[in-house]
Amino acid sequence: MNDMHKAGFVNIVGNPNVGKSTLMNQLVGERVSIATFKAQTTRHRIMGIYNTDDMQIVFSDTPGVLKPQYKLQESMLNFSTSALTDADILLYVTDVVETPDKHSDFVARVAQMEVPVLLLINKIDLSDQQQLTALVEAWHEQLPRAEILPLSAANKFNVDQVMRRVKELLPESPPYFDKEQWTDKPARFFVTEIIREKILLYYDKEIPYAVEVVVEQFKEEARKINIHAVIYVERDSQKGIIIGRQGRALKKVATEARRELERFFGKTIYLETFVKVDKDWRSSDKELRNFGYQQD
Repeated sequence: MNDMHKAGFVNIVGNPNVGKSTLMNQLVGERVSIATFKAQTTRHRIMGIYNTDDMQIVFSDTPGVLKPQYKLQESMLNFSTSALTDADILLYVTDVVETPDKHSDFVARVAQMEVPVLLLINKIDLSDQQQLTALVEAWHEQLPRAEILPLSAANKFNVDQVMRRVKELLPESPPYFDKEQWTDKPARFFVTEIIREKILLYYDKEIPYAVEVVVEQFKEEARKINIHAVIYVERDSQKGIIIGRQGRALKKVATEARRELERFFGKTIYLETFVKVDKDWRSSDKELRNFGYQQD
């Protein structure tokens, strides 16, 4: 009888909008990370836990690597760089559009890592064989020790091969979390993510990036959940845009979020949303701490 148990942290990093969250959801099998077509969707480090009897894989999705323009983005970059320090396996996600010299300082840090690195070239359905071959060669120069795998996360192409390699490379270890657990985040966190996802989808330009969502009440009963959520913006003008004429825009967001939350929790959802102004919260250490982006 083989009693060997494997467990480890598999951290997913890369630039914005390359498909990290889509890949994470495919690997974990739960809708853990919000995945939209807009960059900078993921703001936190989010863990999704894959369990079997003899294995526990703790996947970790991180914000896209970027040059910070304000303090919120500094915190997001810290989440990404912290993923380089505690990984048992690193998944560096790129795609067929970006070049290997983007954020070369971050890539240089990846090149120094001692743990196995899988370089995943995503969205290969948007390229041809010649372009892909050239990309593989260019990335091999940057990360000579990395194992390079092409995939299309959205089309589930080669995702099973990534999972197979992760399982092979995972170290022997007892589990880090309870086997019934599938994420490190509380239920309230996913409420804020789902509401924020709808805002990302329905509003243009800067508005979604100036928004933060806080759940002030989450009251769960046997068949229903009552939720009060506050949408914070930085300007009065943004508040007007979020609410929309006669409240139609906010009503649309709340309706779509409620439907998604009912699918997510499998219960009837009563959702009330409010909009408040918190001036320049993205540049305030105090507010970033309150919203969970910084630690004391």
